[in-house]
Amino acid sequence: MHRSILFFLCLLALNVCAQQPGKLNVIAYYSAGPEKVDNLPAEKLSHIIFSFCHLTGNKLTVDSKRDSTTIQKLVNLKKRNAKLKVILSLGGWSGCPSCSDVFSTDVGRKEFAQSVLKLNQYFKSDGIDLDWEYPTIEGYPGHRFVPEDKQNFTALVRDLRKTLGTEYEVSFAAGGFQKFLDESVEWKEVMKEVDRVNLMTYDLVNGYSTVTGHHTALYSTPQLRESTDNAVQYLIKLGIPANKLVIGGAFYGRMWEGVVATNNGLYQSGKFKAGIDFKNFDQEISEQKGFVKYWDDVAKAPYSYNAAEKLFITYDDKRSLALKTKYAIDHKLDGIMFWELSLDTDKDGLLDAIIQTMQTETKQGKSAKKK
Repeated sequence: MHRSILFFLCLLALNVCAQQPGKLNVIAYYSAGPEKVDNLPAEKLSHIIFSFCHLTGNKLTVDSKRDSTTIQKLVNLKKRNAKLKVILSLGGWSGCPSCSDVFSTDVGRKEFAQSVLKLNQYFKSDGIDLDWEYPTIEGYPGHRFVPEDKQNFTALVRDLRKTLGTEYEVSFAAGGFQKFLDESVEWKEVMKEVDRVNLMTYDLVNGYSTVTGHHTALYSTPQLRESTDNAVQYLIKLGIPANKLVIGGAFYGRMWEGVVATNNGLYQSGKFKAGIDFKNFDQEISEQKGFVKYWDDVAKAPYSYNAAEKLFITYDDKRSLALKTKYAIDHKLDGIMFWELSLDTDKDGLLDAIIQTMQTETKQGKSAKKK
């Protein structure tokens, strides 16, 4: 009897911990070199994903001695944050030219999985994040994609899980746009094997678009279906557990040129011009530069327009990332991730907005319990 009661109380305690507001994984992709690693805010992060490793033949490989040094220094950050996990990522936007071919065979998948295990053992890192853009549907120009990628991706994550066991994490980066959600992967089968999916809920209006829009909106608008909420709700309706979903924030903006002033440039024709790092916003898109900032209260997203130069830019800011963080907490998601850590300011930046929101929600949750 006593053992039963004790067991029940332990389960209750674990459940309460799992339900605590403000508890999220905070996952940073990192693609800069080793020079900046020692100054990274490791204490604020649950995961750092090294970006990127690539395929040599069927094996996951690190491209250079410089990249090896970066990974080693990232792993060394665990001395400052014992709970930090360092994940190796395969691919990137232009980094998976042979993925469709390699993962189309049983031999290729198994050899890859073994190489992932060996690299993690060597570096004392914690797993693999697959950033194949994209299985089944067109991604980077010229990269092979075929219908069979869909089933092959499922077989790949199964091989990875079998080889890595539960000691290492397996995740993948997924397009947050509707075509990927509809066609690219076998969601129910894949999600059984992985720890989480990192939803790239940015670049939802990409550099190939000739019409402006919010590239990383929280909510859909009548003019633009693509949004963070659209991706999350689609997967939840499929039966994917919310606690395996991670939403994405953008530490950069996307700028279009030749944009007319109608609606302050939003949803207008234009030509993609450039990406702008968040750390450069004060210099590049300030009032002094002629930009006026606006807020879309439906999308919960900022944008800026320069009427004199006909420039439009869409981005995340502290306000929109705070709202995304609260969304992740309210919907009991696994976490929030972002591209990319070195694009943030050294202090009072976008990562701080995420952390401050988590702290606020935790305090409010504790206050509510006391009442």
